[in-house]
Amino acid sequence: MPDITLGAVETKFAEIVWENEPLSSGELVKLCQEKLEWKKSTTYTVLKKLCTKGILKNEKGIVTALIKKDDFYSFQSRQFIDENFGGSLPAFLIAFVKKQKLSEKETEEIRKMIDSM
Repeated sequence: MPDITLGAVETKFAEIVWENEPLSSGELVKLCQEKLEWKKSTTYTVLKKLCTKGILKNEKGIVTALIKKDDFYSFQSRQFIDENFGGSLPAFLIAFVKKQKLSEKETEEIRKMIDSM
């Protein structure tokens, strides 16, 4: 399993790829200049790092994701719950809704999601 833990800046970078893939490495450099104010060398350094981690692929100058956005965020959520709530989803949900009440619509949506699983 690849190391799919990313810092905030790496996540922003991956978001650019996810939103625009497949894209040429040149296009990626332009987007990172516009959105992150990065130089070309910074873009290629981070790209190489995420390719080494097995998250992205740069083949013949075309950048694509090896790990899709939904899979990444699913892993991040599970890791957060494991590290902070002993792996207990109910404990996480209780902590999440403790200070803010769920609307009837939100409660019904959650029930439907649970029932569908």
